Amino acid sequence: MQNIVILGGGTAGWIAASGLARVLLKNGSKKFSIKLIESDEIGTIGVGEATIPSILEFIQFLNIDQLDFVKNTDATFKLGLQFNDWLEIGHSYFHPFGTLGPEVDNKPLFQHWMREKLNGSKLELMDLSIASLLAKNNKFLAQNPQNQICNDNFGYALHFDAALVAKYLKDYALQIGVEHINSKVGGIKKDEKNNICALITIENKEINGDFFIDCSGFRSIILGEALETKYEDWSHYLPCDSALAVQTDEKNDLNPYTNSTARDAGWTWQIPLRTRMGNGYVYSSEFVKDDDALNTLLNCVKGNKITEPRKIKFKAGAREVSWKNNCLALGLSSGFLEPLESTSIHLVISNLYRFLDLFPSGDNWQILQQKFNKAAKQELEEIRDFIILHYCKTQRQDTKFWQYCKNMQIPQSLAQKIEFFEANGKISTDYYDLFKPTSWVSVLIGMGVNFNTYDALIDAIKPEFSQKILQNFTQIIKQGANSSPYHDAILKNL
Repeated sequence: MQNIVILGGGTAGWIAASGLARVLLKNGSKKFSIKLIESDEIGTIGVGEATIPSILEFIQFLNIDQLDFVKNTDATFKLGLQFNDWLEIGHSYFHPFGTLGPEVDNKPLFQHWMREKLNGSKLELMDLSIASLLAKNNKFLAQNPQNQICNDNFGYALHFDAALVAKYLKDYALQIGVEHINSKVGGIKKDEKNNICALITIENKEINGDFFIDCSGFRSIILGEALETKYEDWSHYLPCDSALAVQTDEKNDLNPYTNSTARDAGWTWQIPLRTRMGNGYVYSSEFVKDDDALNTLLNCVKGNKITEPRKIKFKAGAREVSWKNNCLALGLSSGFLEPLESTSIHLVISNLYRFLDLFPSGDNWQILQQKFNKAAKQELEEIRDFIILHYCKTQRQDTKFWQYCKNMQIPQSLAQKIEFFEANGKISTDYYDLFKPTSWVSVLIGMGVNFNTYDALIDAIKPEFSQKILQNFTQIIKQGANSSPYHDAILKNL
């Protein structure tokens, strides 16, 4: 595998190109070549403006200066996600990044909190999160070497302009040696083993390669069409199948978090950038007409429209495999989960890392493909379950959409997680799961799932000790949050 061809640009394509170039080209090796083919005439989705903390690891992996990246992508900082009206109308909860405190005697601090809560403590779960305390007052943590406790439990991600990110990574990749071809693909050439030999442009030029990466979006031109990889439909779990997106000139509410508000047939988002606001409505067309969905979106945005609303159709689900023959699909071409927890870009990065870990050196790829596809599917299913949790535990029954969500059948894997938490007060997660116990317990409790007990080993620790640790920790992070600067002040100083 020496000649790699990427079909499609956008965020996914240029993440793939820059990541591969960082490993295969940056050290001056001439053994590999990377080509990316895209057409200026074909638009990209371009609304993936919210991320999770893994984006920062990828920037670091590329040896890119984070401040330079933030400046050039219209970025703001993100401390987590605010969910409004999901459990019931008028109720809100926060899913923070970072942790809910350190481990104490090898047990998460939130387990100590659970014992105290069941014994009548007034302390709330989000009092253990520095990110939540900052977000509540639109602040961002000022790194202080003398407050290592705040630093150690802090986490953040970015909001950014997806088109500017693609341009930034394109410039990075081209400088290292990626070849860019501006053309449409008119055909695909395969050999007798059903491997891809070349992409054929509309000018009838063959772009030959040993391995192909499909970033062609929902159409999935190589994996879906040419290699006939079936699509597994998850819309019975996640019924939203449409989105409307619009940008406005609102710049006053630079909240350091993504705002998600449940609506009659789905949810709306607000993502603040430095120069504009990203807005959208993710909804089920079975439960609301497009015109009514558009009215809902326009009635909840602030400021003046600077783009016309765009409609995006999708179906929640995944291809049976993401790596088949000599093709790997990344992004929308491999599957789609609604952007409720901002995981789309993470999945591109995660599968790119996974591919680099399993980068083949010979002709026998079967065992590598099996390992890749098993891990990729497992991660996707875990994220799917996490998103379903936001819907299935709702108490809303005010519309047919929420009645469906409240009563729908859920995957056994999710049902077991919920049952495990309710019965034992514990979070059952795998080492490789994206969402760690902090995320699961935040959403479980946010969505009203009750815990009847806590980790039994907590009782080996005196209650007075737990109370002292909780008091000291919450006091320290509260002081850290109070002394931190406002989010918009940090952005103005960029």
